[in-house]
Amino acid sequence: MKNLSVIQSVCIFILFLTIAFNTQNISAQGCVAIKGNATSCMSIHADSTTVSGWQFASSGRYFRSFRHFSGTEENKDRLVQKTEVINYTSVFNLSLTRILNNRWSVMVDLPISNNVRSSLYEHGLVNGTYVKRERNSTSSFGIGDIRFAAYRWMLDPAKSTKGNIQLGLGIKLPTGDYNYKDYYYNVGPNGSKELRPVDQSIQLGDGGTGFTFEVNTFYNFIENFGVYGNFYYLINPREQNGTRTYRETLASRLANEAIMSVPDQYMFRAGFNYSVNQIKGLSLAAGARLEGIPVNDLVGGSGDFRRPGYIWSVEPSVNYEYKKVVLFASIPFAVVRNRTQSVTDKENSVTTGTHVQGDAAFADYTINIGISTRF
Repeated sequence: MKNLSVIQSVCIFILFLTIAFNTQNISAQGCVAIKGNATSCMSIHADSTTVSGWQFASSGRYFRSFRHFSGTEENKDRLVQKTEVINYTSVFNLSLTRILNNRWSVMVDLPISNNVRSSLYEHGLVNGTYVKRERNSTSSFGIGDIRFAAYRWMLDPAKSTKGNIQLGLGIKLPTGDYNYKDYYYNVGPNGSKELRPVDQSIQLGDGGTGFTFEVNTFYNFIENFGVYGNFYYLINPREQNGTRTYRETLASRLANEAIMSVPDQYMFRAGFNYSVNQIKGLSLAAGARLEGIPVNDLVGGSGDFRRPGYIWSVEPSVNYEYKKVVLFASIPFAVVRNRTQSVTDKENSVTTGTHVQGDAAFADYTINIGISTRF
């Protein structure tokens, strides 16, 4: 693996020290390129404030993906043969929310990510034949796609103290580099290295102007026990961003995957939360989490190269609130991982007369920790 620069190392250190209260961050899961720009449920509950003000949150996560799945079946031979792709991803989110009143708020979110991708086939495999069989790494570091959103609690918080529903609409801008390049080894003439775009899974942005829709809700059965739910969907109308994948150099059948797609993405989570009466400010939660990239977008085309798929996880979490500061930690553990058949997989299946379905690497778990404060 490449050595990280001092700046990158400091950012990762800060990530694990001051990372984030933002229970809603979507976590990229390896080769399924879910970008780190998504926030859903507002950290401020409907009954937590009745006056305008500001909230700052830093949020982040870390994971290591290495288990390859095609459909829901794991390709365990990749680990045995040491041909697995390994992604190391750290994402640090900075968000600032302006609470306008007890119903309306607006938010801006900026993600910063550091990624390292270790692989064998990307460094030396040309037209299906290895020029040199050698594992190497590519990496990316920088800001991602900035998102702006507005939120409204649909019920009067003063009257609906046991439960409420919040809707959010936003826009995601293509501020992250979607053509980030690094050196690939043993791919040029005479086994030389070449500067090429990094894999889609570690690109900083997706290249599309997208629109987000969110639904967040909670209901308390009793004072210290209730349920929560969050739903997030990103619509990316743009079909492809023009960034070359070089997959056509691996095999001729991958010619229709030469350019990166700009996919939609989604997240859903729901569960139970419990406030510990014996320790003021401490609450525990447990639930299910679904996140993924669809095969077909809601708006626009869905062709070119993408790795669609989804992850079901069980997600325990803990929150501690002291005055205006909230600390948060959660670890979603994957229980179902599915690399679904893409549009281009289906096209190749028709062309070749055989079932074609690519694979993708997934993580076993994701680490989320963080902090937020109101002022």
